[in-house]
Amino acid sequence: MSESEHKTIEILRILEQAEKPVGSKKIANELKNKGYNLGERAVRYHMQLLDEKGYTERIGYSGRKITELGKSILEKGLVYDQVDFTFSKFEEYIYQTTFNPKNKTGNVIVNTSHIFDDDGLELIKKVFQANIAVSPLVKLEKDVYKGKEGYSLKTICGTTIDGVLLNNGISTQPQYGGLIEVKDYVPKRFTELISYKKTSITPLDAFIGKNMTSVLNVVEEGNGTIPANFRVIPSVARDKVVKIINKLKKANINGVIAIGKEGQDILGVPVPQGTVGVAICGGVTPFCAAQELDYDVDIKLGEDLNDYEELKPITTTNTILKRPNNKAKYEKIPFLLSKSWNLIQKVDYNYKTKKGNIIANISYINKEDVDDALDIMEKTYNDYPNYINPYYKLVKNEKDENKLGIATVCSLSVDGVLIKNGIMSLPKYGGLLEIGNPSLFTELISYGGSSIDPHKIYIFKNLTSITKKNTAQKILASIKEVPMIARDDAEVILDKLDGDVLSIYKVGKPREVVYNAKVDNYNFGVVAGSGLNSIAAIIENGINIKVKALEGLMPINEMNKF
Repeated sequence: MSESEHKTIEILRILEQAEKPVGSKKIANELKNKGYNLGERAVRYHMQLLDEKGYTERIGYSGRKITELGKSILEKGLVYDQVDFTFSKFEEYIYQTTFNPKNKTGNVIVNTSHIFDDDGLELIKKVFQANIAVSPLVKLEKDVYKGKEGYSLKTICGTTIDGVLLNNGISTQPQYGGLIEVKDYVPKRFTELISYKKTSITPLDAFIGKNMTSVLNVVEEGNGTIPANFRVIPSVARDKVVKIINKLKKANINGVIAIGKEGQDILGVPVPQGTVGVAICGGVTPFCAAQELDYDVDIKLGEDLNDYEELKPITTTNTILKRPNNKAKYEKIPFLLSKSWNLIQKVDYNYKTKKGNIIANISYINKEDVDDALDIMEKTYNDYPNYINPYYKLVKNEKDENKLGIATVCSLSVDGVLIKNGIMSLPKYGGLLEIGNPSLFTELISYGGSSIDPHKIYIFKNLTSITKKNTAQKILASIKEVPMIARDDAEVILDKLDGDVLSIYKVGKPREVVYNAKVDNYNFGVVAGSGLNSIAAIIENGINIKVKALEGLMPINEMNKF
């Protein structure tokens, strides 16, 4: 990607984040802050080119705004850069936070969300009332958003606390966004995590898809899962941090679920010596409850800064969550790569004899839906044989006789086959691949920085479009990283696997950005199709199925083939 294309992406980002048209002087200043030393004349030249391409539109003398086409280009462009940008955006907002809890003035980081139903708004208030949020302070306005009448709510984001700490000379390191399990109103442990530095999707955004949270259950029964994030602070600053947190409470900014001691694991998350772990409730948690009941809601995370004095209590609060037991020992959350490594090692499929074990995903479905599901899988394979794996097997469900498992071939089997043949292969990212000319990854989540299969997240968030009509086709794929020196031998094996047992979309060249995804120097990328594509197709057609990945090994010769 050229320097000019990098500048284009940054200009589009500046315009996309602005609420009103932006002039060349402001764009030049913003670019300078991002390390691009362009004068106003150079910016005007770039803007003219973007106007001609239809990415931006001039609004009189006010400046430019980004067009829908520009937003589409921004979404697709430089996804490997977006992996870093996601975290750097939070760092920018943390730095710009000016809130002073002592005199209750300054700006705070806010999430801007929309709800389009009065009953949904009342449900959101119910969660705020239970104090399962960062703060009950909101900016509530009637609004028309995307052509629909409803309400706009700006809510305080948990990273505001990081900004306040930084203003007091205390550094924080945001580590993960995830889900916390709650039992009898007591937060017990993180059940899922995604690293802030290894994803193009904001970690909390990844976990606020439907069927991932159960916030309403926590409010009504004291059991369920809520979104939260995790950071570490220097241990020497702990006492000062506690004092600041207490001051924030007086300013109606709460949200801290747990703060540990030096080197003490918090809610199942390991904490290095010399640091202290802090878990904070997700600022958009109340909106998850509305989403759980199918209310129309649009959730945006950490999108803006807002003057604290403009925010007012949406309701009174009565805290229902109890303090967690920091001394309790909980099972630590392994990341997907460490969980899958032993399975990868056990793959013994022989590409010459076409026999042996592969890694299988097994997803569970009601028995009465099996025939329809298999019809969808077969049609999807026949329509897209280059992208969909034809292998499957029906598996008995020992826990529920009314359900059957549908096994498919996991793309991590590719790594196992290569390693079995003496070629190192490292699963790098699970991605969402938009098919086109050229095809491009639009989202990436690192296998090494996530406890959950990235492809499950894309399915839960309804991001795939494998069988949907009148929209860009988006399928599930993974990218592997293989040493450059082994490329010729690897290509022979991958050629044998492609279309036979596994779907290999592309074998990259050394240092090539493959479908907009980047691998380390002295390596090349291999893009393989996910076995969950056919499962996603079933869900797109309205059939309920419980998605499971990396469920175990299975002999390929025992599987059926469309």
